[in-house]
Amino acid sequence: MWSQLNRLRPVLENSRELLDPTVAHMLDGALGQDMGDYYAKVFQRYDLRNRVYDFFADYDLLLTPTLPVTAFDAGEDYPPGRGSADNVIGWLTYTYPFNLTGLPAASVPCGFVDGLPVGLQIVGRHLGEVDIFRAAAAFEAARPWADKRPELH
Repeated sequence: MWSQLNRLRPVLENSRELLDPTVAHMLDGALGQDMGDYYAKVFQRYDLRNRVYDFFADYDLLLTPTLPVTAFDAGEDYPPGRGSADNVIGWLTYTYPFNLTGLPAASVPCGFVDGLPVGLQIVGRHLGEVDIFRAAAAFEAARPWADKRPELH
């Protein structure tokens, strides 16, 4: 992973304007770490992955909200009051752990809150994509909200 980050260093240093500002900020932090701190975090990630794998020894799927917030304005990097450039993952509470562990997940529409769409995240065990697709298809087949659309402002 460190070598993948280092491959982005020239882009960050020479063509920063090509990167999303939030991504550039995250890369600054990641590339600014010393190797000891970086590898300590890598081992914490492995520990998290092992604990999540243990969970899936007993369960086929995990269902969560996709996000802890409703939709927000396009062009915003994070919802108002729920994050910052220093903590962009602060509002990705439900999706981030599975990006870290590499487990498959899908998000399907599941209705509306205050007129705004919300999603259901379906997470499966390692190599469990078929289970996720089956669950997502069954959930979408029930879709009582299929005829509803959010209001455009």
